[in-house]
Amino acid sequence: MTILDELLDSVREDAPVRSVLVGAHYTAVCSRRCGLASTLIGCLPHGEDPVRDVGRLHLKRARELAEYARSANLLEASIGMAALNSLLPPDGGRAADLNALAVLAGKGAGKKVALVGHFPFVPELERTVGSLWVLELCPADGDWPAAAAADLIPQADVVGLTSSAFINHTFDGLLALCRPDAFVVALGPTTPLSPVLFEHGVHVLAGSDVTDETLVLQTLGQGASFREVKGVRRIALTAPGTTR
Repeated sequence: MTILDELLDSVREDAPVRSVLVGAHYTAVCSRRCGLASTLIGCLPHGEDPVRDVGRLHLKRARELAEYARSANLLEASIGMAALNSLLPPDGGRAADLNALAVLAGKGAGKKVALVGHFPFVPELERTVGSLWVLELCPADGDWPAAAAADLIPQADVVGLTSSAFINHTFDGLLALCRPDAFVVALGPTTPLSPVLFEHGVHVLAGSDVTDETLVLQTLGQGASFREVKGVRRIALTAPGTTR
């Protein structure tokens, strides 16, 4: 059973889907709450394989739509992860107003850090940690190719894993590369705020919480990157017994 299987099985409540928005960078599904996920597409020259029931997704139940997270079609899986996140219960006041940069910089001072995903804060993080390896499917200058993960992640004291890896189904494999003593952070808007991840050795969930659904849908629908999205706060949930 994969971690995604466990996440889907952990959802005990269902709700009708109220809206679905697939933005250029992020996808939103609103049901019990508003859930977000990265919008990923493949490399086909004329777009992706068709999304099942496109135009009627808002008529589904959120639990059914969350099953799309299992899909090999990256766009369907993006929608499925947003639907899953829309069903997860609110943090109940346990989350801190803290972003991933603060967590990684604090734990990575003087240490080796591996970051899967080139996030906008990379230049700032690079100045605060001992050494930084950024792994990317489409590497920018200074990044390492994704194929280097098997060599670099086991060397890292601190590992940041983009939760977009749930969408392309690589999260479990990346997590398995982490040393048992490594400090592991799952980060990005796709991050499921679920204790299921703590059971697999993730120490901090650095994700997001939608505070104004109207603003989120408005800005995402107009092509906003995450730093431009309005109506979201960056939060972090920490595993019991973990010191940030």
